[in-house]
Amino acid sequence: MFVEQSESLLTHPIHPQVMMNKRPLTAVYNKALPDLCNRELGHLPPRNFALRLGASEDLVLRLELLRNLQKHRGCVNTVSFNADGDTLVSGSDDWGVILWDWETGRIKLSFHSGHSNNVFQAKFMPHSHDRTIVTCAADGQVRHAQILENGRVETKCLAKHQGRAHKLAVEPGSPHIFYTCGEDGLVQHFDLRTGAATELFTCQPIKDRYKWDGSTDFGQPTDFFCPPHLIGDQQVGITGLAFSEQRELLVSYNDELIYLFTQDMGLGPNPPDPGSPKSMNSDASEIGFSHGSVSSQSNMDADDKITPQVFKGHRNCETVKGVNFFGPKCEYVVSGSDCGRIFIWKKKGGQLIRVMEADKHVVNCIESHPHTMVLASSGIENDIKIWTPKALEKATLPKNIEQKPKAKGWMYRIAYPEDLMQLISLPRRRVRTESNGENSSTDRDLLQLILTFNANSDSSNEDDDDGDTTSQDDLFS
Repeated sequence: MFVEQSESLLTHPIHPQVMMNKRPLTAVYNKALPDLCNRELGHLPPRNFALRLGASEDLVLRLELLRNLQKHRGCVNTVSFNADGDTLVSGSDDWGVILWDWETGRIKLSFHSGHSNNVFQAKFMPHSHDRTIVTCAADGQVRHAQILENGRVETKCLAKHQGRAHKLAVEPGSPHIFYTCGEDGLVQHFDLRTGAATELFTCQPIKDRYKWDGSTDFGQPTDFFCPPHLIGDQQVGITGLAFSEQRELLVSYNDELIYLFTQDMGLGPNPPDPGSPKSMNSDASEIGFSHGSVSSQSNMDADDKITPQVFKGHRNCETVKGVNFFGPKCEYVVSGSDCGRIFIWKKKGGQLIRVMEADKHVVNCIESHPHTMVLASSGIENDIKIWTPKALEKATLPKNIEQKPKAKGWMYRIAYPEDLMQLISLPRRRVRTESNGENSSTDRDLLQLILTFNANSDSSNEDDDDGDTTSQDDLFS
């Protein structure tokens, strides 16, 4: 009898339902134990086993704060893992860059970036033994930092955008090539072998199209992606983009939601004019559908195949927030929020499964580990938080998720008078209220800004009287 059962195990994979009939098991063991047996018996490739285990929802529900990484003296705007996943690089409003051993919390190296304003992004270049780092910042500069054998760091400016430079992207697998974009709409190509920057093209609103010389197709748009109801909306902008291994595009809009586009959802190289009848009909159908119109329901049914997946529950109104995929095969979507929490959804279906308290004010950055279910997050606070699936109990969603009051006061921490003038000169953000209440609300915010600036100035003077004369360079010596 024993031999017969053993032979059966060797020839037939174990099905989870069989295990459930033998003894009561938790949901995770219903999947993990049969997969483990099937892997050992050769019925499940080791790589598939690792992917299944890594994508387990149970791990997401057990994410818990491992540690805080503390050294920066300003908001942490960027966090990024190296290719091996053992080192994390961060950049901050203190103009510094730090390399962390995130598992132990130890600082491997810290240095001044060379920027003269907030560091917005810092990334390792591939195949450089983690000695080559590229950065961009609010001063518009794009800089190259080279870590020498003796531990010293040499930095140099490669180019400059007109306005702030927010994002850079490294060409996969290349130790030399990366790209940047800034508020001037310019996309630049960099080659570290020559140190030269090439202006590729300039992005403009749809009505202005793109600036390109027409001699080749390079730089000409091949496709546009936008939710139908946002076409032509000049008040909504994109704060974060991410691409998946499945060639999906994840987009986070300010004052709006997060949308997932597949390749077949593109509007083509010539999207409809926002004022065209087609576009207006689309907007009308959106409005009619929201009121339960039967005709709009049929229109929506016809367009189901081009409707992007929506992820909602978070708030993205006050800062530039990123968005990211999570999981070995991008099974989840993660984002920060104005309420200071991390939101995690299932990519398929958009179900919200996890909400985690991660900042007293706002969470802006969430970075996924390249090989395992680990997250790094940062926001308005000066630290970086590392999240690992080590909790003994699975978390549940809090009640009244969208009713948590938004943190106040963080956005008014002004260090210099020119910062105050810059904020006053910014265009007023659209508020989704009646116009009569809009001006009064904005005026109240502006008054609070001025009063808080005065309070912060007095506080700074008191700190100076205490004899704290730490300079930017002292922080990273």
